Amino acid sequence: MSYRLLSSNIINTEWSALLKLQNFPNSNHIPNFFLLNRVRCCSNNYNNLEMEDLDPTKLIVINDQRSLDRKISAIRNAGPSKLQVIADFDATLTRYWVNGLRGQSSHGLLKQGNPEYDAKRQALFEYYHPLEFSPVIPLEEKTKLMEEWWGKTHGLLIEGGLTYDAIKSSVANSNIAFRDGVVELFELLEEKDVPVLIFSAGLADIIEEVLRQKVHRYFKNIKIISNQMVFDDSGRLVSFKGKLIHSLNKNEHALDMATPLHDQTGGIDGAVADNASVKQRTNVLLLGDHTGDLGMSDGLNYENRISVGFLNDNIEKNLESYRKAFDIVYLGENKNANMEVDDVYCRMTDPCGEWWILQLSCVQSLMVNAILLILVTFINPIQHPSLG
Repeated sequence: MSYRLLSSNIINTEWSALLKLQNFPNSNHIPNFFLLNRVRCCSNNYNNLEMEDLDPTKLIVINDQRSLDRKISAIRNAGPSKLQVIADFDATLTRYWVNGLRGQSSHGLLKQGNPEYDAKRQALFEYYHPLEFSPVIPLEEKTKLMEEWWGKTHGLLIEGGLTYDAIKSSVANSNIAFRDGVVELFELLEEKDVPVLIFSAGLADIIEEVLRQKVHRYFKNIKIISNQMVFDDSGRLVSFKGKLIHSLNKNEHALDMATPLHDQTGGIDGAVADNASVKQRTNVLLLGDHTGDLGMSDGLNYENRISVGFLNDNIEKNLESYRKAFDIVYLGENKNANMEVDDVYCRMTDPCGEWWILQLSCVQSLMVNAILLILVTFINPIQHPSLG
């Protein structure tokens, strides 16, 4: 596949910059080193460069290495007590491809048990989904379209008589899975008392059920900010609670809607941490698959934010906007990737004013290679040999 990049000077080098942390998450030893190809992109003259030999499903893009290094250093120096992780759910924490098929979203997996209403919701998806990712529709117009889509979908769920039993059955039969390393990431963050806010334009009740069925445990540090359903005594959906959350209005102002996961799933009562405590954590690791996800930290007076974007599809069309929006962009996901791959952590140490593309030579599809870029360096401080 031909792939055009913003560069007139490409340098392929073997670079010992991938760290593998064994015995996760309690390892204290120095990780092993792996190799990757580093590609430096040094100018804006990019019209005649072909990247025939790079697989875009194995690439990480870093827009400003110096800025990223400064943020990593500041977050590491402040320590885990000042950090919070804010993450989108669908196609960010979950896989874009599952067993060679397109992974389902928390909305998409839902089967009401009523074929007529399932078909109506699918028709809405086929109409509005292309509009959601259109690069030509203005944001204001797109926001109205998303409000329209979500409102119609929620209306169909109520009108069609959705029950909680249907939710449990839908999750059990769904094609949804977490990205490699997500559960381990949750465990590490829980161990270090780092709160995780899962912002989703999907359905909170389905996200909880996915965690219950796929992970089989609760995490005391996780809060879910999503569309919450209200059921009657017979388990039938009657309404939605609070403000409608769609893909373009997720922000920290919605924090008051957040409910600790274990409160909603029958665990220990009480909040993980009150909202004031969360807002005092002024360093943010933000994870999303849509440029609109950057708004998840709106309303938070953060000092440092590292944003990781997952560009799952339409890479050539959207790379430029993602590159400018996120500190790190993880490109694509191989739909035939082996689920049993190693957890790999990437730490870049060479400061450079240009933007970087890193080709992973030892993995196909990982969550952790982008995310624990930061976490490993300050949660488990390690002395590394020089990478020069």
